[in-house]
Amino acid sequence: MSNISVFGNQGLFEHVYKNAPIGIALVAIDGNWIDVNPAACKILGYTQAELMALPATDFVLSDKVDNLDELVKMMSQGTDKFESERQYLHKNGNSIWAAVHVSLVRDEESGEPLFFISQVVDTTDSRVAEQKLQESIERYTSLKKYNHDAIISFGLDGRIINGNQMTEQMTGYTIPELIGKRISKLIGEQNLASVLNPAKDYTLIEKDITEIRHKSGKMVEVLSTLAPIIIHGNTVGYYIIAKDMTEQKRLIIEKEAAEKTNKAKSEFLAMMSHEIRTPMNGVIGMTDLILETDLSPEQREYIDIIKKSGTTLLNIINDILDFSKIESGKTELVEEIFGVRSTISETINLILPKALEKNLEVTTSVSPCVPEVVEGDVTKLRQVLINLLGNAIKFTPNGAITTTVKLLAQEKDTVTLQFSVRDTGIGVPEHKAPQLFEPFYQVDHYMTRHVEGTGLGLAICKKLVHLMGGEIWYEPSPDHPGSVFMFTVNFKVEEDVVETPEAETLEGVPGSGNALKILIAEDNEVNQLVLKKMVEKLGYNSTVVDNGQEAIEAFKRYPYDIIFMDIQMPYLDGLESTKKIRELAAGDRPPFVVAVTAHAIKNDREKYLALGMDEYISKPVSMDEVSRVIQHYRKMAEAPV
Repeated sequence: MSNISVFGNQGLFEHVYKNAPIGIALVAIDGNWIDVNPAACKILGYTQAELMALPATDFVLSDKVDNLDELVKMMSQGTDKFESERQYLHKNGNSIWAAVHVSLVRDEESGEPLFFISQVVDTTDSRVAEQKLQESIERYTSLKKYNHDAIISFGLDGRIINGNQMTEQMTGYTIPELIGKRISKLIGEQNLASVLNPAKDYTLIEKDITEIRHKSGKMVEVLSTLAPIIIHGNTVGYYIIAKDMTEQKRLIIEKEAAEKTNKAKSEFLAMMSHEIRTPMNGVIGMTDLILETDLSPEQREYIDIIKKSGTTLLNIINDILDFSKIESGKTELVEEIFGVRSTISETINLILPKALEKNLEVTTSVSPCVPEVVEGDVTKLRQVLINLLGNAIKFTPNGAITTTVKLLAQEKDTVTLQFSVRDTGIGVPEHKAPQLFEPFYQVDHYMTRHVEGTGLGLAICKKLVHLMGGEIWYEPSPDHPGSVFMFTVNFKVEEDVVETPEAETLEGVPGSGNALKILIAEDNEVNQLVLKKMVEKLGYNSTVVDNGQEAIEAFKRYPYDIIFMDIQMPYLDGLESTKKIRELAAGDRPPFVVAVTAHAIKNDREKYLALGMDEYISKPVSMDEVSRVIQHYRKMAEAPV
């Protein structure tokens, strides 16, 4: 073995000093620089001259010892070494971490301190890796701690390693009680054996773990996932992640029950609509027919009362059905292009007779900025306006009612229009205004109120306006007695929309006037009589049959132009009868089939038209509706092919 002294201490020190991979700084006892090696310069990115222009004390002092006297004193009390870890600022501006080892060199004879040797090791990479590892551990810990599912880890020996808080909640055991116990205590021996069997795919086994045994002995229904614990490429255990399905199962059962309830509600509404409207058709239809006969003034007065009472009852039924339909989410928007001004005019014309009866002035104002045509649900818009205007007429003894429309906002292809209905009526007490749009709420007490109604009108308006993407509210009239109801609706706007002129009608074509051949298929005798008399009053003859099968036989004998087809009939319903009649008419001009039904919910018109009907009218049937249908057919028949 060679003696190190052969190489010379001076040469050896100089070689190590210049070539060592760690930084070495020599600092005098007074804190001034003596020297610094190339490695220290490389660690901090400075040249030797640049580094020695910085304070030398940065290489010997730390947060724990922040002055030289204290450092010398500490090293004189039994140790000549001091270690710390601190941050330095690299020349490029980045922070680096370094482990600093400071030792004190003394005179060999006197023991007097001579200078400090500071050894600097760059620990930035290991510090960053350590920090990332800690962050990863904290993320994993947070995920496990705050996860809504139970997470249990176990080794290949089947014994539990750890678990999270949800594990305690699901199993009833504390984590210390579980650690070291076999996982089969929770999932069963058979499942554990399958998981630990290397010949089996654990992803298929997890489907079999559907229950976790609680401490009390009850079984908790779960949805399980297995994940292997892999260390250095080897599987050393598994995680089982178990989701408690008790609440989800309860929600699914409740959802199914709610869906069944809604379905039963819809069927009940359809049945009630049919059962109520059918006799109402007889009441109102017969009063229409009686009013067409010669009556004494007293008789006419009585019949008018019957008709008004029947109409009021029908309106109440419609309100209840409409509200129920909206509440159950069965109302959908049917968008089409329509004229705003013409819609306002048509709506005003509908309520004008009632307003004139009370000698009320009715005015409208539409801003020039409002587009001529928009795209939206005109039927629902008209329903809201009729409701608000009807209320205004009801609660205005005298004075005026004003409807205004203005453009509130416009963005690309959409506009927001604001509608307001202002009246000079009795107004609404301030303390009652917040409840106006609540279902069944009425300002007048039911014992003292002066007008009839269900209290559903404004609630329906609110639902419809919200469905059309708008808002509705009430404002007291600021200048005079009365009320102002305002609402907004969003509509689409299309450019270059051209209204198509109606086709001119031709005179003297087949199928016009008294030459029309009309068949009525209806099983209710009263409704047969009502519809037949209405057709006669309009100047036409008709044939009546009692059911769908008879309607088919009648069509075989005679090719009818129009068939009023009741939907619900014995033996063969209206839809099936229509299908067979169309098959019989194949190649010839098919009959114009009108669905006549007491159903009036969930977009029945669109449904029956989609099922092959040409038109739709609901009971109670009015003479105006029958006339409209016949005129519609005549226009179609007279139009050039």
